[in-house]
Amino acid sequence: MSIEMPRGLPFAVDTFGPYTETKRRKRHHFLTHAHKDHTVGVSPSNIVVFPIYSTSLTISLLLQRFPQLDESYFVRVEIGQSVIVDDPDGEFKVTAFDANHCPGAVMFLFEGSFGNILHTGDCRLTLDCLHSLPEKYVGRSHGIKPKCSLDYIFLDCTFGKSSHSQRFPTKHSAIRQIINCIWNHPDAPVVYLACDMLGQEDVLLEVSRTFGSKIYVDKATNLECFRSLMVIVPEIVSEDPSSRFHIFSGFPKLYERTSAKLAEARSKLQSEPLIIRPSAQWYVCDDEDDWKSGSIQKQRKVRFSEAVKDEFGLWHVCYSMHSSRAELESAMQLLSPKWVVSTVPSCRAMELNYVKKNCFISRFSPDDPFWKLLDIDMEASPVAAADTQTVALSCCLMSEEIILDSGKSKLEPVIESSSTKKKLLSLSPENSLPVTLFGRARQSSQECDQLHERKVIHTQCVYTKTSPVLEKLNVKVVIEPLQDDTKEETVEKESCTIFSTSTSKETCKDLSGDLRKLYRSMNAPVPRPLPSLMELMNARKRSRNHLSF
Repeated sequence: MSIEMPRGLPFAVDTFGPYTETKRRKRHHFLTHAHKDHTVGVSPSNIVVFPIYSTSLTISLLLQRFPQLDESYFVRVEIGQSVIVDDPDGEFKVTAFDANHCPGAVMFLFEGSFGNILHTGDCRLTLDCLHSLPEKYVGRSHGIKPKCSLDYIFLDCTFGKSSHSQRFPTKHSAIRQIINCIWNHPDAPVVYLACDMLGQEDVLLEVSRTFGSKIYVDKATNLECFRSLMVIVPEIVSEDPSSRFHIFSGFPKLYERTSAKLAEARSKLQSEPLIIRPSAQWYVCDDEDDWKSGSIQKQRKVRFSEAVKDEFGLWHVCYSMHSSRAELESAMQLLSPKWVVSTVPSCRAMELNYVKKNCFISRFSPDDPFWKLLDIDMEASPVAAADTQTVALSCCLMSEEIILDSGKSKLEPVIESSSTKKKLLSLSPENSLPVTLFGRARQSSQECDQLHERKVIHTQCVYTKTSPVLEKLNVKVVIEPLQDDTKEETVEKESCTIFSTSTSKETCKDLSGDLRKLYRSMNAPVPRPLPSLMELMNARKRSRNHLSF
C-alpha cells in the first residue's frame, strides 16, 4: 500500500497515475520494491512520460510481470548508490538503502531544498538496517539524538497498532524454527511450504541447503512464483514433483486446502504431510481480549519460540517482513524525525508513542522546510500582533491533507498564530465534506447557521498536562463578521463555559473512541447526536421512572 506525496515535492514513491486536475503529475517517480500493491498503475502510457528509479532486481521482476514494458523506461539505483536528480526547482540527491523486506526492496533518502526525507517503503527496521543509513541521521542510543534530524519519515506502519505490541522473532530465528519443525517430523513424506510470496526466498534457500534437496514449484498453477524464483534463486528450483519439498500456494482458501490434503492422506492410510506457513498475520489477528489474559499471553510467548499447529492442521511460524511495533518505536527513538507519516491507511503512525510525544505542527518555524513540503508560502501570511490563537496538534499527513487529532492527547501543545496556519488548516475543500453516520458532517450544518448570522466562529482549546487525565478544557470563542474582518468581539466566559460543556460531553461520551478516531482520520468534525435521538432517550427514561412504583 502507498500514499500520495505532498504537493511541494517534485517526486512520487510507489504511486503511478491516473492523474487529474486536482492530482498533479510528479516529475520523478521511484519504486521501492516489486510487490503488486506498490506497482498499481504502472503502464507504458505512464512510463513514457516519466522514468522510474529502482534497483536492477526490482526492474527485472517488474519486466517479467509486464513484458510490454521496455528496460529503457527505468533508471537503475543500487543499494548504497546515490543519484543527483535535476529538477526545475533545484537538484536533489537520492540514496537507496536496504529495506530488509524482500529481494530488491530499498528505502529512499531524499536530500534537497525541501529538507531531508526518508521513505521506507515496506521495511523491517532492525538495528542492522538502521545502521546502514548515514551516521549523521542515526543516534548512538535512545538518549543521544542524531547530529542531523530527518524532516520527514514516510514509515511502514503495517504492525503499528497498539494491539501489536509483541516483539517478533528475527528472520533468522524464524527460519531455524521452520527447520526444527521439519526435523521433528521425519515421517512426513511431503513438506509443503506456503512460501509463494516475494520475500520468502530466504526460507526456501535455507531449507534447500539444510536438507540437500531442491524445491518443486508447479509451473502450471504458480507461474509467477516460478518466474521470480528463477530470477532470484534458480539453483533451488525443481520441476520434478517427486521432490519431498513443495511450494504450497498461500491464499485464497489456504485452510480448506490444508484440511483437504490431510484428509486425503488419512483416507489412503498414509502418513500426513507437513504444511508450514511462515507469516506474522496469524499472530496479530488473534482477539485482543484474549491477549490480555495471562494464560493466552504465556501461549503467545511459546508461539514465538517454536512452530504452532492450529485446528486445521497447519503449522505456523512468525516470519515477518515488516517491523513490529516495538521495532518501530525503537527506530523512531534512534532517528528522531520531526514528522512521521504512515504509508498504511488509517494513519497508524498516530498510535506510536514517539509520534504522540514529538510530532506537533507548532514546532515548525515559518522558515522550516516543512511548509515548502506542503506547498504553503509562509511569507504571504504575516502574523498580526493581536491575531486569534489556535492549537495545531497533528501526527500524520495522508494524501496531501493534514489530519488533526488532539482529543486524546495528554501533552501540552505549543500555541501558534492562526493566520500563519490558515492555508494549512484549509487544505481540504470545504465543499467535499464526507457523508457520516449522522448524515452530512456537522460542519455543514454549522455553515448554514454561520451564513444566517453572517459570523465565523474560531475556537481555542488548551490542554493541561498536570495530571494523567485531562482536567481542564478552556474554550475561547472569537466571533468575526464576514464582511468586516477588522472588527472583533469576544464572547463572555459564561457563554464559553456553556459551549464547552455541551459540545465536549455530547461529542465525547456518546461516541466510542474508535468512531471518534474514524471521524478525525477523515478530517471531519466529530458530530453531535441528533436532538430527536436525545429526546427519545430522555422520554424512554421518564417512562421507566413513571412505571416504577
